[in-house]
Amino acid sequence: MTARRQIPNAVPHLGGNEWKYVKECLDTNWVSSAGPFVERFERETAAYVGVPHAVAIVNGSAALHLALSAAGVRPDDEVLTPTLTFIATAGAIVHAGAHPVFLDVEPVTWGLDPEKVADFLTRECEVRAGVVIDRVTGRRVSAMVPVHLYGHPCDLDPLLEICTRWPLAMVEDATESLGAFYRGRRVGADGSSGCLSFNGNKIITCGGGGMVLTRHAEVAARVRALSTQARSDPLEWVHDEVGFNYRLTNLQAAIGAAQLEQLEDFLDRKRATAVAYAQALERVDGVTPFREASWARSNWWLPTVLVDARRVPDLRALIRDLNAAGIGVRPVWHPLHRQPPFRDARTGPIEIADRLWDRGLCLPSSVGITPEERQAVIDALVACLK
Repeated sequence: MTARRQIPNAVPHLGGNEWKYVKECLDTNWVSSAGPFVERFERETAAYVGVPHAVAIVNGSAALHLALSAAGVRPDDEVLTPTLTFIATAGAIVHAGAHPVFLDVEPVTWGLDPEKVADFLTRECEVRAGVVIDRVTGRRVSAMVPVHLYGHPCDLDPLLEICTRWPLAMVEDATESLGAFYRGRRVGADGSSGCLSFNGNKIITCGGGGMVLTRHAEVAARVRALSTQARSDPLEWVHDEVGFNYRLTNLQAAIGAAQLEQLEDFLDRKRATAVAYAQALERVDGVTPFREASWARSNWWLPTVLVDARRVPDLRALIRDLNAAGIGVRPVWHPLHRQPPFRDARTGPIEIADRLWDRGLCLPSSVGITPEERQAVIDALVACLK
């Protein structure tokens, strides 16, 4: 294949008031981890998702860490989470001092499989004095972290019901899914809390950044305290405990506020890209585009396809060829139970996640991708298949 201009997988689109708001920060000297744009970004994001509280954090990984701590996860606990997700999901569990338990996903949403969660709890755990105990390890199972993968909601209600039957806290990993809907409600608003990421490749960005969303005032207060070094006295430098320096800066929040103003347009553009790919590739033998569940509305952060092994035995070779031609495709996340740091982790039976990893391909979907670039992606993929 001949080289062509680069079509990246997902890059920021800065087309609104970003320059204006950053200049306001510089003109007023509010550039650090306090300022009016931090408060505005928190307030407007909370209103958008439909929760009363939001706390801006330095990145999505730190947001997950603090959300788990605020949900009551303690050192040596176990936390249930899908194996098919970015490593930051499990990293936050480890940073909270706990042990991830990796469970399989289901084939419709690629999210945590409620049946396999229920099976693991029934077979491996019991409730003692209101606490879930893993009979094999003797550890407390304190929380569940479902992930809305690639912008599509997982099937959340059965998981929430499990957390009621088995006393588990839920922290939603919504870091990839701002703007998505689950059965008519925005993701990130259920459970103890939900977490967002504003990394450079997400649907809106601050360059970095994250946020904890919650309906519970006590959770928000706990997250805010931990993110600001747990300082307890507004005058004296007194700290109740050792906290973290996890606050977002006013400069970053200014960019985030400008990006949030454009989010609905970004969602429309992402959807147009996903629809274009699906319409073109559903007619191609050996390629199966990911489809929305009937009850969901994805933000289409990264549109994905499955490539049949009969057409492409070596998917990684296909990825290398497309990348060399300037087409920024990626494999799906490497299952966490296969990652070197988690070789000895507690793991349920895994089948679907391994198959998706072996056959899954994420297609370029920047907000600013043009129709011509989308067609170039389609043509390059079809050419490789031939």
